[in-house]
Amino acid sequence: MLDSFDKKILGLLQKNAEMPIAEIAAEIGLTTTPCWRRIRKLEEQGYFKRRVVLLDEEKLNVGVSVFMAIRTNQHSREWSSAFVRATRDIPEIVDVFRLAGDVDYMLRVVVPDIATYDKVYQRLIEKVEIQDVSSMFAMETIRSSTELPLDYI
Repeated sequence: MLDSFDKKILGLLQKNAEMPIAEIAAEIGLTTTPCWRRIRKLEEQGYFKRRVVLLDEEKLNVGVSVFMAIRTNQHSREWSSAFVRATRDIPEIVDVFRLAGDVDYMLRVVVPDIATYDKVYQRLIEKVEIQDVSSMFAMETIRSSTELPLDYI
């Protein structure tokens, strides 16, 4: 079970994974050595998937987000494996979710423009048969976060 120090550490690190241990320790009210031990323990227990840098989509010219709602009439293991492989092979597809309900999968694709999105779409349907695709283009990002809530641990 995590205590309040651990939760504060997780909160700070998910805002800035490069935050120096001395700053984390000062922020939460510990000295550096116990803080470092807690961070190592959290890492060993698997609370950190990985440490990454979040890049700016606009500067990388992939500022258009397209959400693809995909329906399939094939639910075999073979089709599912082919679909997963296909989405992994297309770097513009940055999120893939399997859903319950009318839509089977929701993908988020980042591209510079609609023409490039069409090329991504063509590459996907060349690799796997899809019953229906509905594409939605984000007009504005109102909120986007990689920070997870810590109130449930």
